[in-house]
Amino acid sequence: MVATAKTTRRTARREQRRQQLIDATMKCIARKGMGNTTLGDVAGEAGLSQGIVNLHFKSKDNLLAETLRYLADEYKSHFSKAYEKSGPGPADKLLALVELDLRPSICDRRKVAVWFAFWGEVQSRPTYRKICDERDQYYDDTIERLAAEIIAEGDYQHITAESVAIVLNSMTNGLWLSFLISPRTFDRQKARDALLGYLSSVFPKHFS
Repeated sequence: MVATAKTTRRTARREQRRQQLIDATMKCIARKGMGNTTLGDVAGEAGLSQGIVNLHFKSKDNLLAETLRYLADEYKSHFSKAYEKSGPGPADKLLALVELDLRPSICDRRKVAVWFAFWGEVQSRPTYRKICDERDQYYDDTIERLAAEIIAEGDYQHITAESVAIVLNSMTNGLWLSFLISPRTFDRQKARDALLGYLSSVFPKHFS
């Protein structure tokens, strides 16, 4: 029992250190950019030695990949919770997911900066592409399914679920970019109104 308790504590400390380093990595990328961030920068930001960084991640590439994976997993967790806690109808769930992307926990300048930094590297980094593609596919599949249910319920013509998912994804990315560039003037309510305006235009029976 004592050995198990010690093992549990060691595991908890290891996970705490890893999270500490991932958080430090996001801060460094948001401040300096991905290319200019070094393991020394991350260690300094975390208040740890560079040896600890090497112990946990072995290399900068591994650290960056794990940081992106953490961001993707965190987003998926928030996405799933928003879906489950929303109302029962497809319109309720779609609205909850759209609003999620503007919450401070998601639309956070540091996180958005890191997302864009990784998106800029996906063409040359297959690992980043795979992680981002999995996240995007999960998003698109859910949004498309909800949109298809709304289309069937309202007998909407001349609109496809795929096009709705594409537009919402594009609008969200554009709003995130606006937030990243001009955080002081970004208005979350106006951003929400813009997204709701689009939903109202294609699904007037469900959104107003």
